[in-house]
Amino acid sequence: MSDAEAAAADEPKTGATGSVPAAASLEALAEISAAVEGGAGLHEVVRAVARGLGAGVAVLDAALGVLAVACRSPEEERAVLAQGTGVGTLELRVAERRVGELRFRPRDGSADASAAPEPDAVLRMAGSVIALEVERARAPERATEAAVGRFLDDVMSRRATDRENIVARGRELGADLADGAGVLVVRAHAHQPEQGDWRARVLAAAERAARRVATGALGASIKGLSGRRRGGAERDARGRGGEGELMIVVPGAEAPLAERAGTAVLRELESRFPQHGFAVARSRHITDAADLYRAGGEALLAANVAAARGEQTLAFEETGSYRLLLSSMSEDPEELERFYAETIAPLVAYDEQYETALLRTLETYLDSDASVAGTAQRLFTHRHTIRYRLERVRELTGLDIGSSEGRERLGLGLKAMRVLGLAPPAGPATERGAEGGRVPREEGSG
Repeated sequence: MSDAEAAAADEPKTGATGSVPAAASLEALAEISAAVEGGAGLHEVVRAVARGLGAGVAVLDAALGVLAVACRSPEEERAVLAQGTGVGTLELRVAERRVGELRFRPRDGSADASAAPEPDAVLRMAGSVIALEVERARAPERATEAAVGRFLDDVMSRRATDRENIVARGRELGADLADGAGVLVVRAHAHQPEQGDWRARVLAAAERAARRVATGALGASIKGLSGRRRGGAERDARGRGGEGELMIVVPGAEAPLAERAGTAVLRELESRFPQHGFAVARSRHITDAADLYRAGGEALLAANVAAARGEQTLAFEETGSYRLLLSSMSEDPEELERFYAETIAPLVAYDEQYETALLRTLETYLDSDASVAGTAQRLFTHRHTIRYRLERVRELTGLDIGSSEGRERLGLGLKAMRVLGLAPPAGPATERGAEGGRVPREEGSG
């Protein structure tokens, strides 16, 4: 018997509607059951389902990451994964909880699986079996992710401060922190609406990339950690739900290891997710595991500064005078928030209420060495308008922008805002690819 004949004999015959005849159904279910009972694993179970259904099959997790594929050719695999013509889908659920998705395309071409009103009994049973197998196969991974999240949460909230305890917990998770580590914070945002839990896919890809450089790298979402500060809450209130934040601990005795891991992470994410923007911030290397909290704070501060500057990569050493505010952010963030409230907060509130640009004007004015003409040129705005806005800044803050002390306090207020991770008001004029309707003025105007 030729290979083609053998392959044809291996497939159950389907009727005109694409359903599997009763005898073939029993054979398919028996083969699927045998694969599960024998502990063959998810991939073998999916192959048994593909043979039983006579279809190309792909299984995706809840975040739409590919778990297993059983297709005859790369072309069939691409069609199934892309949900091309004739591809049907079945949601995988366990106890009302969505655990993934089954995609399939019949090979005989007699039926359009995507147009089927309801899955038949064999398909429903196969979906239930696969859902349970996905649940079983991924349970240890989810437990590890949850354990890493708890570990980082305990470190950043200072519930874990003892060196031996931190090293021991790190080893339990597969990371040897005895010789030191560096910390990365990865910021990601989608340029357009995304389906599924894209943050989980970003985390998985980032952690894999870091582990290629440093075995034992640990990664977890840190929305809860950064959200503990007022900045996280305000970002959520402003509707910036299209963002994700990850923390990755890179264990190792070599200081450049975290830098190489950060480069690998950024390269991987940019190639895998071209419709997203990323920034990777890095702490200094620590030699004592008890300083992991400080390293995490450094990486978070660098990430906030990188966001303010619009930079993709930034090391803590490159944050300049922002470094002086690290202790305030870590030890007494409430004092930093009070200083922000006394200086910059009134401008933020005014801009949000009236959709003005006082904060941006102030930032540009300070960056232009307190030059009205330079500010007007950089913002493509008339000098009289700049003077009017600066007067509004004085009225709202009570600080004289014309005095060195006033400028100093306002400058520190801006730094406090960035260190706390408070995003300035944003709208269409400041979104990626928009220029806010700015038109360069002709020579001699204004």
